[in-house]
Amino acid sequence: MLAKPFIKWVGGKSQLLDEIREKYPSHLEKYCEPFVGGGAVLFDILCKFQPKEVLINDINKELINTYSQIKNNCSEMIEQLKKIQNIYKNHSIEENKSFFYKKRNRYNEIKINEKAEEDVEKAVLFIFLNKTCFNGLYRVNSKGLFNVPFNNAKNPLLCDEDNLKACSELLQNVEMKVGDYKECKSFIDDKTFVYIDPPYRPLSQTAAFTSYSENNFTDKDQIELGKFITEISEKGALVLASNSDPKNTNSNDNFFDELYSNFNIERVSATRMINSNANKRGTINELLISNIASIF
Repeated sequence: MLAKPFIKWVGGKSQLLDEIREKYPSHLEKYCEPFVGGGAVLFDILCKFQPKEVLINDINKELINTYSQIKNNCSEMIEQLKKIQNIYKNHSIEENKSFFYKKRNRYNEIKINEKAEEDVEKAVLFIFLNKTCFNGLYRVNSKGLFNVPFNNAKNPLLCDEDNLKACSELLQNVEMKVGDYKECKSFIDDKTFVYIDPPYRPLSQTAAFTSYSENNFTDKDQIELGKFITEISEKGALVLASNSDPKNTNSNDNFFDELYSNFNIERVSATRMINSNANKRGTINELLISNIASIF
């Protein structure tokens, strides 16, 4: 069964899957993704290996809620998304802009209320906003409210029914958690393949606007993550991590080369798609950090 990410996600790994697949173990029964994001690697792993035990985690509880609702209430989500899609496709851009902000306000209201009976609606609105906001960006303000503007999309696919059903079926055996990545440590052992795709270290101060939770991921946090990766590597887990390459903007910046000096670091080409200035989008290097070659 083929499935792909049901949302567009900043830093999504669909374009790097070929390089990431080269790091997959030949046999995989246990998988963990502490920063699941859009899930490109997750769904690729689920399709290829059907692992017996899977744990995904993210600090963004609205994201994990959406995974959970697709897993448990997919039919209801599809029904609601179809209704929204029918409204959207029959309205003008100006009407859809007004509709977008109405739904954004409703989403933030549900987000604040935190009522379980509204979780399906919240997941539906999460997908709707993702498909119709600027660059599919998920960004919140200091109060935790989603504040990305409308993107003037004319005919977005708001309800990809076949893919949602495929995702739902693949997610049936997946355990889901909300919280700090360190909470995954007890799940990880020497039989686990772990893919770690944290918030990237910004290449510039303005790049920090891509933050998708109320908490920023600082250099101190990157160092703490490096310790975590070392610890689970010492447990015998196969580990692959991604991050930005500081040398794109400063050839003397050895932050990750030093932090992961005991790991294999590979630089791979990726396309930056989220800069508000289209002229500044283009090919850059990203890092793939692993202990895999040293184990085999």
